[in-house]
Order: sequence, then C-alpha cells, then structure tokens
Amino acid sequence: MAALISETLPKFTAETLRSAAKQSERCAVVPPQLRQAIETYLQEKEEPHMKRNVLRLSESFNGIKDVNLQLATSTSKELVEDPLKSKESSKRWKIKSSYGDTGLKYREDQTVAYVASRMPAVFSACRRVLSEVRRRVPGFSPRRVLDFGAGTGSAMWAVREVWPQSLERFNLIEPSQSMQRAGQSLIKDLKDLPLIQSYSSIQALTQSINKAEREHDLVIASYVLGEIPSLKDRITIVRQLWDLTRDVLVLVEPGTPHGANIISQMRSHILWKEKRKCRKLEDTPNDASKDFMTLKSDAHIVAPCPHDGACPLDKTGKYCHFVQRLERTTSQRAYKRSKGQPLRGFEDEKFCFIAFRRGRRPRESWPLDGVKFDTLKEQHDKRNPEDFEIDLDDELDSEAEIVPEEEDPISCDSDNTNDVNEDEDGEVSRADLGSGWGRIIYSPQKRGKLVEMDVCRAINREGSEGVFERIVVTKSKNPALHKQAKGSQWGDLWPF
Repeated sequence: MAALISETLPKFTAETLRSAAKQSERCAVVPPQLRQAIETYLQEKEEPHMKRNVLRLSESFNGIKDVNLQLATSTSKELVEDPLKSKESSKRWKIKSSYGDTGLKYREDQTVAYVASRMPAVFSACRRVLSEVRRRVPGFSPRRVLDFGAGTGSAMWAVREVWPQSLERFNLIEPSQSMQRAGQSLIKDLKDLPLIQSYSSIQALTQSINKAEREHDLVIASYVLGEIPSLKDRITIVRQLWDLTRDVLVLVEPGTPHGANIISQMRSHILWKEKRKCRKLEDTPNDASKDFMTLKSDAHIVAPCPHDGACPLDKTGKYCHFVQRLERTTSQRAYKRSKGQPLRGFEDEKFCFIAFRRGRRPRESWPLDGVKFDTLKEQHDKRNPEDFEIDLDDELDSEAEIVPEEEDPISCDSDNTNDVNEDEDGEVSRADLGSGWGRIIYSPQKRGKLVEMDVCRAINREGSEGVFERIVVTKSKNPALHKQAKGSQWGDLWPF
C-alpha cells in the first residue's frame, strides 16, 4: 500500500477509505427464524401443484409489467417533470382507485407460491438496501415504520434485522387478505415484536390515527409500485407516502428496465416537488415562518445516487440496478424450475432502489481532500535496502503453508456481509452523505494492472449535478487506489 502524504489532515487512511467504500455484500443467507417460519407455513398449507403455481405467479408479474408498458412516453414525461402543466391538475392527486383495485390481486394459492419462491429474495434485497441506509446515516434508528404494499412482511423482517432494538410501532398497508393472513402466520412465533397494525389502504390508515401520529421515521415501499398500472395513481401514492415520512423514504423495485424507469420517475418527481417548495419559500416575507418551513422542506438522496441532479443514465440506454446473491432456501430449491440445468444453490436478485431523506444534502469535505498518493516509482524509491533482503528459510516456510483452495460454484461465502466496517483500532469507518462519493454501476473490468469502472458521481460540492463516466485506475500511477479498485464490486462507492 502506497504511503499517504497529507497536506491537510485527511479524513481517511488507505485502509479506512477502502472499508468505508464497501457497500456490496457477498452471498446473503436468510436468517434461521425466517427459514423456519417459511417451512412451517408451507407445511401447514400443503398446497398441491406448487411448481405450477410458482410458474403462474411469475406469469402474473409479467402481465402486470406488460400493462404498465402501454403508457404513452409523452404522458409519462409530462406527468413526472411538470405535473402542473396538465389541464386536470386540480384533480390529479385525488386517487380514483385504491391500490389493490389497480394492482395484482393475490389468491390463496398465489400467496403460498409467493412465500415459497419470492419472499427470501425480496427480504435479501430489502435488507441490503436498509443496511446501507444504516451505514450512511449512523444516527438514524426508526421507531415508527410504515410498510406500504407489505405483502407477507418481507420488508418488516428486514427492518427488524437491521434495527432490532429501536422499533416501537409498525404499520402495514396491504389490501390482499390472503397476504395479510400469511404475514401474520409467519410472525406468530416471534418474540419482542413492536406494536403491529394492518390497514387495507393509505386512506384507512389516515382515518384510523390522528394527524400528530401519521408521520413515520421510515416509510418503505418494496416491489409494489410496478403492480400499479396507472402512472397517475403511482405518483399519487408516492406523494402520499412522502407526506407520511418524517425522515427517510425507501422505494425498491425489481432490477429490470421497467423497475429502473419507475424509480427514475419517482426520483425526478420527489426532487422536483421539494425544489418547487423551496422556491416558494424564497419568496416568503416572514423570516420566522421561512426558517421553520426550511427545516421541513427540500430533500436529498441517501443512496444510491451521489447527487440530486438529473439522472445521467436517463438517455444512455442503460439503467441503474444492483444485484444481491442469496443462498436458496429449501422451498426455493424444491419449487423453482431450471432451464435444463441443475438448480444452483444460490440465485442473484437484481433490484433498483432509492432512499430519500428530508432536508438538504450535508456539505462534507470530499474523502480525498488533503491526500496525496505516491506513484509506483515514488513508492519504490522510498524503500529501505533492508526490504530487499530475503531470508531463504522464511521463504521456504511461507511457501510450505500455502494450500490452494478449491472453488465450489454452488457454495456461498456468506460470512462476509459487511454490515459494519471497522479499521484495525475497532473504529467504524463510514462514508458520509456528502457529494464526494461516487457509485460503481455494473461490474468493474479488472485486467492485470488496470481496472475500469463505470461510476456515477457528483461534479460539484453541492451535489446538485452529476455525471456518468468511466474511471480508469492503473497500478503505476496510483498503487493505493489500484488496490482498492481491484477489491471493489458492483454497488460499492468510489472516493473523489
């Protein structure tokens, strides 16, 4: 590792920099409690023709996606970028049909198939997203949580896994009665649960609790917006969820072009809405009310975007998504079909997500401020003559201890989940929410002493604009960053 020469006091050493940038996880394992709950539920149901039901459920998801794709592109662009241009703006945000009337209606057999085939993957994706929120916002410990489109409770299990101590109340919105019953059955043996209340719609929630208790520290909507064919209803729902959010709103969708398009649309709309509110505040004559409202206005993105400007991937033909590998559960191995090949012991869940937080993006110094890295030649020039002396006996002993490891393509390295990154002194290394951290999109290309990465990054300190560019790191110019680049994975951060 190259020596670091600091002109000003740097925030990171080379080791803590690498630790803070690590956001990806290796192969995830479903917790034993959830595994047991799923197996017990499936044994109680004893649903016949399970493989056929799992296949039909997948076809139902594709049918919903096809309906959504029929929406005109021009209407979509107008609705997201400037909704007030529409002649029906006065009626736009009054939803005409509740979620459940417009989305996928789950029958009992479909619910059982969902628990068997999809719930472990959805849980793993949600846990991955929420774990990053916890790392990036270390002081955030939600007490009141709202899960919209809760289904069988995948997100609730993930929230309990990430923040097991702070939860006091969990509100679930799920119109499907079979999904609600399945979720209740899965948690019946759990202890120390927060207060859990289920509702069929947002309207039912707001009518049942007083206005002072409607705001939630964390609101999450996972794998649900894509089931709503109407873009108007979809945006209306997200606006309502944002109004119910006190601090953080998380949206998760499948890692497909359609899922990424939904996330991009919601991203543009929430940022547009808050910027418009800020512009109105600038014209407010009363300074006292302006200061009060400023605290509740504006929004920034916790993850994955390192900036709050227009998405630089929108017109490139590429889409922003990530992947989480997970070890398949017994039910997934039993009921999922493979395409002529033996079913693997793991699967890769592709997902898109975005996490909003209220308030303006914090102004932080960039991670490489005040840091100078040695080139490979400078590093060699600084070596002591003793470094070239080799003890032959020590070398033979070290060679004798090397045992080649056999790779098992089916096994998973699940011990390294990277939930907490610590340096040698035990101090936790975290990447702040400033604009100095870029995001690695897609897998880095590693070729010997050269690494190429596609990175989305901010181009100014305010994080108001971003760019998508290819970063090339070579060992000769920067051995320290080259070592970090070789260890980087899809979804990790990259320092600037």
